[in-house]
Amino acid sequence: MSEQTAVWVVRALGLYALIGVVFALAFVSKGVGRIDPDAREGTRGFRLAILPGVAALWPLLLKRWWGGQTAPPVEHNAHRRAAQAAASATDAAAEYDLADGAGAHASSGGRGP
Repeated sequence: MSEQTAVWVVRALGLYALIGVVFALAFVSKGVGRIDPDAREGTRGFRLAILPGVAALWPLLLKRWWGGQTAPPVEHNAHRRAAQAAASATDAAAEYDLADGAGAHASSGGRGP
């Protein structure tokens, strides 16, 4: 890498960091409560703690802030799908037990009426 290229890379990173710090100061004071309802009650310590991360991730947070998202996005991964499937199966089994009258049997140790 030439010296001139290195200078431009450092300048670009400096500009990114400067924009991030300016954005972070505005975001932690106003924006964080708009995109995450749980963060509305955040203390000064909380806001100070998230400041470096906000400065680093400012393009993503700017998109969410301007996009009007009011809640954190829900993850979609294999673990979440498996947990949802298990919860659905448990709910279906509980409904079957209640409809069948097995709920009364379960409280007596499964011995029946």
